[in-house]
Amino acid sequence: MTEVRHNWTKEEIAEIYHTPLLDLIYKAATIHRENKDYAEVQISSLISIKTGGCSEDCAYCPQAARYNTGVNVHAIMPKDEVIAAAEKAKAGGASRLCMGAAWREVRDNRDFDKVIDMVKAVNSLDMEVCCTLGMLTESQAQRLADAGLYAYNHNLDTSEEDYKRIITTRTYDERLKTLEHVRKAKITVCSGGIIGLGETVADRVSMLKTLSNLPKHPESVPINALVPVEGTPLADQPRVSVWDMVRMIATTRIIMPKTVVRLSAGRTEMSTVEQAFCFMAGANSIFAGEKLLTTPNPSFDTDMAMFELLGLSPRKAFKNGRPNELKKEEVEVAG
Repeated sequence: MTEVRHNWTKEEIAEIYHTPLLDLIYKAATIHRENKDYAEVQISSLISIKTGGCSEDCAYCPQAARYNTGVNVHAIMPKDEVIAAAEKAKAGGASRLCMGAAWREVRDNRDFDKVIDMVKAVNSLDMEVCCTLGMLTESQAQRLADAGLYAYNHNLDTSEEDYKRIITTRTYDERLKTLEHVRKAKITVCSGGIIGLGETVADRVSMLKTLSNLPKHPESVPINALVPVEGTPLADQPRVSVWDMVRMIATTRIIMPKTVVRLSAGRTEMSTVEQAFCFMAGANSIFAGEKLLTTPNPSFDTDMAMFELLGLSPRKAFKNGRPNELKKEEVEVAG
């Protein structure tokens, strides 16, 4: 079995990334097939529980208040609408619901109380619950954990070196600090990035080095292709090549062999053949459903037809155990 390492160098990762494409896909596919469940794909559904009006200046984001992107600001969704969306996603094959709020950080107020209630409600549907709410304190992460949160998404977006070109309203260290708080609360970590922002290959390598050298690899690493949105500073960025996506997915699979690698934003622009290359290169998670927060996404029916064609099957919820079981195991190991 492939060794799980936390001491990758940029030179090693760059060498992998630049491997001739077919050799790279073969190597990644070989590592992926060491896992007997390589044909299982974890399906997540992503809903925006609070849309628009964010104070951040992320150059790619249509929800930033300072950009005129046509996204209407909506207050936090009622819990019954969230439950209805979760039930629809589960019926479509999703085992995880991710709830996103356009906040810079979580505040200890009534809106956060509502999110806690949503986490408990979706958890009771026997679905894994993920949130992406911006920065978290230790106590907020613990509160989410106590409510039964399975995963927390907080992407690095790009490399530390490139970060200030994309976002100036928070620091890279603040991103990493939130991941620390999530890990300390025994919530699984979902953290990846976006390619096509105008970054260099060296930036992609640097971001992967940061993720792969964390004390514990993220359980999930989303690889997103930028979806340029009119009104944002990156509106005129050319769409990233599918082969760049394949290289990123394959490199991630090789250096983080146990991690779930998610083929995320940008799938609407990909043919079934192109997506098949991504799955061959090690992707074993997707977002399904018609929207990713505010951008289009393939429908459940379209994805199920693709799964049948490629011989893929949806992964069941809590395959690696429920949050309370995972915590118990860690206590027993420590003891």
